[in-house]
Amino acid sequence: MDKFVIKGGRRLKGTVEVSGAKNASLALMPACLLTGGLSVLTNTPELNDVYTMTKLLSFLGAETSFEKHTLKINTGNITSFEAPYEHVKKMRASVYVLGPLLTRYGNAKVSLPGGCAWGPRPINLHLEALEKMGAEIELDSGYIIAKSRRLHGAKINFDISSVGATGNTLMAASLAKGTTIINNAAMEPEITNLAEFLIKMGAKINGTGTSTLEIEGVDELSPVEAETIPDRIEAGTLLTAGAITGGEITLKKIQAKYLSAVISKLEDSGCTIESDNNSVSLKAADEIEPVNVSTSIFPGYPTDMQAQWIAYMTISSGVATVTDTIYLDRFKHVPELVRLGADIAVSENSAVVKGVDNLVGAKVMSTDLRA
Repeated sequence: MDKFVIKGGRRLKGTVEVSGAKNASLALMPACLLTGGLSVLTNTPELNDVYTMTKLLSFLGAETSFEKHTLKINTGNITSFEAPYEHVKKMRASVYVLGPLLTRYGNAKVSLPGGCAWGPRPINLHLEALEKMGAEIELDSGYIIAKSRRLHGAKINFDISSVGATGNTLMAASLAKGTTIINNAAMEPEITNLAEFLIKMGAKINGTGTSTLEIEGVDELSPVEAETIPDRIEAGTLLTAGAITGGEITLKKIQAKYLSAVISKLEDSGCTIESDNNSVSLKAADEIEPVNVSTSIFPGYPTDMQAQWIAYMTISSGVATVTDTIYLDRFKHVPELVRLGADIAVSENSAVVKGVDNLVGAKVMSTDLRA
């Protein structure tokens, strides 16, 4: 799609279902490499990144089919242990095949990842963890070349909490010999979804949902059927869209526990929110109160909701400061919002947003998905 054409000034009202979480799917899919046979992933979103990962798994020898949000992956005949640049350059999450290939087959050749144009996201944490588990790793001509007879348990202490490194280490440790402990592990719901998927396959994991994961390696895992969790960023975006338009919306297939930080801030701004086990409903505020936000790792306010919150605060009744502690340069949407009539000033990794009475239509460009 080249452009969206939006006629504004309308209140959003109604009920929608939240899609499956892309970042969860992109971890579950390579996890299927840990076993042979047919695994089935339901509630899988139909997105380009999912198709990119499907093509990569097919290149490795997996047989895949995707219909009506149900993805079937048969890993009974893996013929290659190389993830080439042509596939990996399209998406950083492709590096997730490194841990499964190495721990199950003893070797892997994976191109250094590509992906988003903003924010330095090195993979040194992935490699350091695997080396502690006994892998021999070298970088050659833009590729990670990793070998090991069998990985062994180790104590991994991450300097920073990394979703990707936690996921790769978790998968690798599932088939390693002995016990692996991951300290400062990422606690995002997508990692919990991955851990629960691995447990269903036969992995022995303690501490799911906490910052300390203990994995006792097993000799083999089995293919299973599992459901991808709902996308908390999609849900948060829809709630904020309802709030900024003075709307009244209900989201199905989502639990409030995935959105606690976002819901709390929306309530602080004056919105009324109700939830049960499978839905969240929002009624917009009569007057939007300014609310400061500082992004943080889960369960804090997510960086992927930062742009949406700035947009919301542009029509608040005062001044709000939005600080991004995760990606310091993720404010390219601000000049575009200014074109709509917003009053925003950026200094380093903070934006000061002064609410205005109305925004106006203009031609703008989006610099990333959230923008």
